[in-house]
Amino acid sequence: MISQPYYDPEVRAFLESQPALGTVNAKTLESARTSRLLRNEEVELSDQVERVDHFVPGVDDNDVRVRVHRSKSSTELCPALYWTHGGGYVLGSPEQDDERFDRWCQRFGLVGAAVQYRLGPEHPYPAGLEDSYTGLKWLKENGESLGVDVERIGIGGPSAGGGMAAALALLVRDRGEFEVDYQLLIYPMIDDTRETVTANWKVPVWDPESNHFGWNSYLGTLFETDEVPSHAAPTREEDLSGLPPAFIMTGSLDGFADEDIDYAKRLNHAGVPVELHVYPGAPHGFDGFAAGTAVAKQARSDINGFLARMLDAN
Repeated sequence: MISQPYYDPEVRAFLESQPALGTVNAKTLESARTSRLLRNEEVELSDQVERVDHFVPGVDDNDVRVRVHRSKSSTELCPALYWTHGGGYVLGSPEQDDERFDRWCQRFGLVGAAVQYRLGPEHPYPAGLEDSYTGLKWLKENGESLGVDVERIGIGGPSAGGGMAAALALLVRDRGEFEVDYQLLIYPMIDDTRETVTANWKVPVWDPESNHFGWNSYLGTLFETDEVPSHAAPTREEDLSGLPPAFIMTGSLDGFADEDIDYAKRLNHAGVPVELHVYPGAPHGFDGFAAGTAVAKQARSDINGFLARMLDAN
């Protein structure tokens, strides 16, 4: 067994030059949430993209906020990418992806729709997933008034957002009310058992303690039981057939590497078109925290290539 997995030197140097990201647990959760919000406020945004928050009636009398991004120069109906943010199911907001959609709206002529789903531990499963489904259904039914071609909607997200998007793809398939074009899963958080080799590595970002806390918070009383449904943890789904084409990426130093690679393999076995990218020595979140490194630039290029192909295919 390799006790010291490969760590990209450029990424390592970059992360070591920054304040440590630390562990997220019950003691640090509030400070982590505050820190994330402060980072959002520091981002300079383009004046070529408009951002409008819409509030959609959801389950449990909860209004679901969907942040819609659209290039001000758009004049026709555009394809849309429905986005579920990252944050270990316990932190995060749509604003953290404003800069991402500033780029994508202008580059691809798409509309971005980022949902604020409820977080654990205050709101365990299925609250967040139902919020995500509510927002997506609203976009399918009302998107044309927002400039969206409702027959051309994909879903995606990073980390817990990637896990939420994977679960959303399963839920959309199983409820059968509508379809989505593709799923863009960026190092998705999908395996609640945390039994793989990489899930137990002392990785530099989102360590095993954080992962335990995230899943415990999201699943509540279901945590570490045999009753966890696949709509909460997609790796538990036995039948992956009939799902939309998938892009899955992970770093080889990510705690989610094994579960993501295995999920891609199983999608392939089920006849789902799947594109898998594994980046050597890259930890969780490397494309954001170490954006200037060569491996991060390659990952963003691969994501952009996938989006271009999905948008051109319709």
